[in-house]
Amino acid sequence: MSDSVAAVAASKPERGGRGAKTLIEYAYQRLRKDIISGALAPDSKLRIEHLRAQYEIGSSTLREALTLLVADALVVSEGQRGFRVAPISLEDLKDVTRMRKMMETLALRESIERGDDQWEAGIVAAFHRLSRVEERLEAEAEQVAESWEDRNSDFHKALICACSSRWILHFREILYHQSERYRRFSLVSQRGERDVHAEHKAIMDATLARDGDLACRLIEEHMDKTLSNMTGMVS
Repeated sequence: MSDSVAAVAASKPERGGRGAKTLIEYAYQRLRKDIISGALAPDSKLRIEHLRAQYEIGSSTLREALTLLVADALVVSEGQRGFRVAPISLEDLKDVTRMRKMMETLALRESIERGDDQWEAGIVAAFHRLSRVEERLEAEAEQVAESWEDRNSDFHKALICACSSRWILHFREILYHQSERYRRFSLVSQRGERDVHAEHKAIMDATLARDGDLACRLIEEHMDKTLSNMTGMVS
């Protein structure tokens, strides 16, 4: 790869607004984004020669990036046969949702107990940013899907950021990203059938009222609705 291509790649922003520090990180972010958005279809073969032409990235860099995605369970390594996008299934989503509810409610309950004024302000600010995108969901779901996902992630992180357990937060983050492909598909496919904004507001209000039981029940229902929406769309 030429130095100019590497320089452009290194300047590309990664998810969350931080600059990609290496070409491998850039390749990882590009591939991850396309897997989550569905541009690289579930269970599709990831042929290095095709990816080289598509992304203008060298083979060794692509293999390193794909190995990172294997660790994220977004890509499956097939040994000598190469790589494939991880499949999606209803059973997988059910399992991810069940574990997510466990981690999310543990983190939320502790945050409600420990959170201070700054924590509350962070939730309100994240909700406001999310609301601005959710105003456009009905008419422009496909166009705002990526912005919505970023701000939805920020909102849910704000809710649980006062949790002191790094292990709960670590596993919660892994599970959140595992559900991202399903959530993105549900967002685009189920427009008009669900008031996601109202769900988020109810969760925020219960959290700020320090009502742990209600907040946890609402966030579990929030995740269950995504699971329900996906029933029949994946097998």
